[in-house]
Amino acid sequence: MSNRPPELKYAKSHEWARVEEDGSITIGITDHAQESLGDVVYVEVPDIGDTLAGGDQAGVVESVKAASDIYSPITGEVIAINESLEEEPELVNSDPYNDGWFFRLAPQDLSELEGMLSAEDYASACVEED
Repeated sequence: MSNRPPELKYAKSHEWARVEEDGSITIGITDHAQESLGDVVYVEVPDIGDTLAGGDQAGVVESVKAASDIYSPITGEVIAINESLEEEPELVNSDPYNDGWFFRLAPQDLSELEGMLSAEDYASACVEED
């Protein structure tokens, strides 16, 4: 059973978004996504300063089983990346919601989060997908 923290917002494409105290948004992939991928061996994240629109491809995660695109669930400027993933991509498997985050955005419009799924709705979407 996948872990889905209730305070996060979720995209059908299996990214999660967390609003930080400073108003920035941290993005990663869900526990369900990392379980489906298997052992993560490489992560490509966007560059600091990149501007992403909601739905834009933001990077790639590669595992022993497959490669999968990562999408930005909302519009904003990339203000931080998780440099630890370069040396330790397996953090995505061991701690997808904390140490395994991918990038942080300065959001253009926080109301875009309203279009994302709650933990409960994301769980339902995962069941429908399987």
